[in-house]
Amino acid sequence: MRLAVVGAGGQLAAAVVHECRAAHDVVAFIRSELDVTDDAAVAAAMERTRPQVIVNGAAFTDVDGAEDRPVEALNVNAFAVRALARAAAALDAALVHFSTDFVFDGHASAPYTESDAPNPRSVYAASKLLGEWFALDAPQGYVLRVETLFGRAPDSEAPARGSVAGIVAALLAGTPARVFEDRTISPTYIPDAARAVRYIIDERPPAGLYHCVNSGRCTWVELAQALADGLGVEPRLQRTKMAETMLRAARPLYCALANDKLRAAGVDMPAWQDALTRYVRSLTQGRPPAQILHPEKARG
Repeated sequence: MRLAVVGAGGQLAAAVVHECRAAHDVVAFIRSELDVTDDAAVAAAMERTRPQVIVNGAAFTDVDGAEDRPVEALNVNAFAVRALARAAAALDAALVHFSTDFVFDGHASAPYTESDAPNPRSVYAASKLLGEWFALDAPQGYVLRVETLFGRAPDSEAPARGSVAGIVAALLAGTPARVFEDRTISPTYIPDAARAVRYIIDERPPAGLYHCVNSGRCTWVELAQALADGLGVEPRLQRTKMAETMLRAARPLYCALANDKLRAAGVDMPAWQDALTRYVRSLTQGRPPAQILHPEKARG
């Protein structure tokens, strides 16, 4: 089966390429090779490649920056998805698209399900919700909501990115890691999400919306403490509350997601604690802290 993976330079899309390339013909497009905001270029690239599945990993992820650049956020997170959905429909191909927990307002007290009504509170969140609607308009559209992504493809040599990687760097450097004590999340280990994508591609469960996160929930403080325990370092944490920050865009306080629908479809996502253990093991592997912080040192 031929797969077209768009935005393949991103950590999640790169992991999908790694996970699927042994069993499928994977054509990966990085940003310099395909401008997803150019509808004609998207249509031409997909017509030339003729995939059976399109995986969209392209995204505008600067949550605060979207408040100042709403057109750019909408072009990448919404209208580019519309172009990919149209290309998928023309080729009778499936479309796999990633969304976010930010589509919710965070006022819940139990993990959100796919049937809960979204209520975005920022430009970024609104652009992602619109992208969901366009993706689900495709005849074979899958939307996977992920959050708090951490980890990367096993063969990746790119520097780790994201909040979890930042906490790891602070813990290993012995500097205080700033973490929210009042935000509740369901973290997503990138290799686990990539395996879920492979299952969807291979098994084709019913198209639609799924929460693709590791099982369970935690606060950022609990996550950081678990990281410190796994790394064997003192958890020097600077606890803070969302109300104390000067972030431009609103974030949902409670944004845990339930993944029961994905489990019923055949994908049993491991607990976040198990995922974090495997993540820490992938970081350490007998290396000293300097090589964890700067992986290029391991290659001399």
